[in-house]
Amino acid sequence: MARRRRAEKRTVVPDPRFESDLVTRLITCVMKSGKKSVAEGIVYGAIEGIRGKVEEDPLAVLAKAVDNVKPRVEVRSRRVGGATYQVPVEVNRERQFALAMRWLVSFSAQRKGVPMEQALALELVEAYKNQGNAIRKREDTHKMAQANKAFAHYAW
Repeated sequence: MARRRRAEKRTVVPDPRFESDLVTRLITCVMKSGKKSVAEGIVYGAIEGIRGKVEEDPLAVLAKAVDNVKPRVEVRSRRVGGATYQVPVEVNRERQFALAMRWLVSFSAQRKGVPMEQALALELVEAYKNQGNAIRKREDTHKMAQANKAFAHYAW
Protein backbone atom coordinates (compact mmCIF):
# COMPACT_ATOMS: atom_id res chain seq x y z
CA MET A 1 0.00 0.00 0.00
CA ALA A 2 1.33 3.42 -0.95
CA ARG A 3 2.40 5.56 1.95
CA ARG A 4 3.06 8.87 0.26
CA ARG A 5 -0.21 9.89 -1.36
CA ARG A 6 -3.41 8.58 -2.83
CA ALA A 7 -3.49 7.74 -6.51
CA GLU A 8 -5.51 10.32 -8.36
CA LYS A 9 -8.57 9.22 -10.31
CA ARG A 10 -8.27 9.56 -14.05
CA THR A 11 -11.14 10.93 -16.06
CA VAL A 12 -12.67 8.50 -18.55
CA VAL A 13 -12.85 9.77 -22.12
CA PRO A 14 -16.17 8.77 -23.77
CA ASP A 15 -15.88 6.41 -26.73
CA PRO A 16 -16.16 7.99 -30.18
CA ARG A 17 -19.10 5.93 -31.48
CA PHE A 18 -21.62 6.16 -28.63
CA GLU A 19 -20.19 9.03 -26.55
CA SER A 20 -20.59 6.86 -23.45
CA ASP A 21 -18.30 6.48 -20.44
CA LEU A 22 -19.85 3.08 -19.75
CA VAL A 23 -18.81 1.72 -23.15
CA THR A 24 -15.28 3.06 -22.64
CA ARG A 25 -15.02 1.29 -19.27
CA LEU A 26 -16.28 -1.94 -20.84
CA ILE A 27 -13.71 -1.65 -23.64
CA THR A 28 -10.86 -1.22 -21.16
CA CYS A 29 -12.14 -4.17 -19.14
CA VAL A 30 -12.24 -6.41 -22.22
CA MET A 31 -8.83 -5.23 -23.47
CA LYS A 32 -5.88 -7.63 -23.16
CA SER A 33 -2.22 -6.80 -23.73
CA GLY A 34 -3.04 -3.24 -24.79
CA LYS A 35 -4.95 -4.30 -27.92
CA LYS A 36 -7.61 -1.64 -27.75
CA SER A 37 -8.82 -1.92 -31.35
CA VAL A 38 -9.54 -5.64 -30.83
CA ALA A 39 -11.43 -4.84 -27.61
CA GLU A 40 -13.41 -2.10 -29.39
CA GLY A 41 -14.39 -4.57 -32.10
CA ILE A 42 -15.56 -7.06 -29.48
CA VAL A 43 -17.61 -4.51 -27.51
CA TYR A 44 -19.14 -2.84 -30.57
CA GLY A 45 -20.00 -6.29 -31.97
CA ALA A 46 -21.61 -7.22 -28.65
CA ILE A 47 -23.68 -4.02 -28.70
CA GLU A 48 -24.87 -4.89 -32.22
CA GLY A 49 -25.65 -8.40 -30.95
CA ILE A 50 -27.76 -6.90 -28.16
CA ARG A 51 -29.62 -4.85 -30.76
CA GLY A 52 -30.60 -8.10 -32.49
CA LYS A 53 -31.78 -9.85 -29.31
CA VAL A 54 -33.65 -7.11 -27.45
CA GLU A 55 -35.84 -4.41 -28.97
CA GLU A 56 -34.70 -1.74 -26.49
CA ASP A 57 -31.76 0.64 -26.83
CA PRO A 58 -28.52 -1.40 -26.45
CA LEU A 59 -26.89 1.23 -24.20
CA ALA A 60 -29.88 1.13 -21.86
CA VAL A 61 -29.66 -2.67 -21.83
CA LEU A 62 -25.93 -2.43 -21.04
CA ALA A 63 -26.52 0.05 -18.21
CA LYS A 64 -29.35 -2.04 -16.73
CA ALA A 65 -27.26 -5.25 -16.99
CA VAL A 66 -24.33 -3.68 -15.14
CA ASP A 67 -26.71 -2.26 -12.54
CA ASN A 68 -28.29 -5.70 -12.00
CA VAL A 69 -24.89 -7.36 -11.49
CA LYS A 70 -23.51 -4.81 -8.99
CA PRO A 71 -23.04 -6.39 -5.53
CA ARG A 72 -24.28 -4.36 -2.56
CA VAL A 73 -22.30 -6.25 0.12
CA GLU A 74 -19.29 -8.55 0.12
CA VAL A 75 -17.18 -10.37 2.69
CA ARG A 76 -13.67 -9.36 3.67
CA SER A 77 -11.28 -11.52 5.66
CA ARG A 78 -10.50 -10.06 9.08
CA ARG A 79 -7.99 -11.62 11.44
CA VAL A 80 -8.96 -11.27 15.10
CA GLY A 81 -7.06 -13.04 17.85
CA GLY A 82 -5.70 -15.90 15.76
CA ALA A 83 -8.99 -16.60 13.98
CA THR A 84 -9.95 -15.36 10.54
CA TYR A 85 -13.53 -14.17 10.12
CA GLN A 86 -15.40 -13.40 6.93
CA VAL A 87 -16.81 -9.98 7.79
CA PRO A 88 -19.62 -8.56 5.63
CA VAL A 89 -19.00 -4.98 4.47
CA GLU A 90 -20.86 -2.66 2.13
CA VAL A 91 -19.23 -2.17 -1.26
CA ASN A 92 -18.51 1.39 -2.38
CA ARG A 93 -19.87 2.60 -5.71
CA GLU A 94 -16.65 2.37 -7.72
CA ARG A 95 -15.89 -1.16 -6.54
CA GLN A 96 -19.47 -2.23 -7.29
CA PHE A 97 -19.02 -1.06 -10.85
CA ALA A 98 -15.58 -2.65 -11.21
CA LEU A 99 -16.75 -6.01 -9.87
CA ALA A 100 -19.81 -6.01 -12.12
CA MET A 101 -17.73 -5.32 -15.23
CA ARG A 102 -15.10 -7.90 -14.24
CA TRP A 103 -17.72 -10.59 -13.64
CA LEU A 104 -19.53 -9.91 -16.91
CA VAL A 105 -16.34 -10.05 -18.97
CA SER A 106 -14.87 -13.09 -17.19
CA PHE A 107 -18.05 -15.17 -17.45
CA SER A 108 -18.43 -14.30 -21.12
CA ALA A 109 -14.81 -15.33 -21.71
CA GLN A 110 -15.53 -18.69 -20.06
CA ARG A 111 -18.19 -19.52 -22.65
CA LYS A 112 -16.34 -21.93 -24.90
CA GLY A 113 -17.17 -22.49 -28.55
CA VAL A 114 -18.71 -19.01 -28.93
CA PRO A 115 -16.92 -15.91 -30.29
CA MET A 116 -16.23 -13.35 -27.56
CA GLU A 117 -18.53 -10.68 -28.96
CA GLN A 118 -21.48 -13.10 -29.08
CA ALA A 119 -20.64 -14.42 -25.61
CA LEU A 120 -20.49 -10.87 -24.21
CA ALA A 121 -23.81 -10.02 -25.86
CA LEU A 122 -25.41 -13.17 -24.41
CA GLU A 123 -24.05 -12.46 -20.92
CA LEU A 124 -25.26 -8.84 -21.04
CA VAL A 125 -28.75 -9.85 -22.21
CA GLU A 126 -28.96 -12.52 -19.49
CA ALA A 127 -27.82 -10.00 -16.85
CA TYR A 128 -30.42 -7.57 -18.19
CA LYS A 129 -33.06 -10.26 -17.58
CA ASN A 130 -31.64 -11.06 -14.09
CA GLN A 131 -30.31 -14.45 -15.19
CA GLY A 132 -26.91 -15.89 -16.05
CA ASN A 133 -23.60 -16.54 -14.35
CA ALA A 134 -22.82 -12.96 -13.29
CA ILE A 135 -26.17 -12.69 -11.49
CA ARG A 136 -25.50 -16.03 -9.81
CA LYS A 137 -22.10 -14.74 -8.65
CA ARG A 138 -23.75 -11.65 -7.16
CA GLU A 139 -26.33 -13.80 -5.39
CA ASP A 140 -23.59 -16.06 -4.00
CA THR A 141 -21.72 -13.01 -2.72
CA HIS A 142 -24.87 -11.71 -1.02
CA LYS A 143 -25.60 -15.14 0.50
CA MET A 144 -22.07 -15.34 1.90
CA ALA A 145 -22.47 -11.89 3.47
CA GLN A 146 -25.85 -12.86 4.89
CA ALA A 147 -24.46 -16.08 6.35
CA ASN A 148 -21.65 -14.20 8.09
CA LYS A 149 -23.81 -11.36 9.41
CA ALA A 150 -22.95 -12.43 12.96
CA PHE A 151 -19.39 -11.14 12.45
CA ALA A 152 -20.49 -7.70 11.22
CA HIS A 153 -19.36 -6.10 14.48
CA TYR A 154 -15.72 -6.80 13.44
CA ALA A 155 -16.00 -4.34 10.55
CA TRP A 156 -14.16 -1.23 11.67
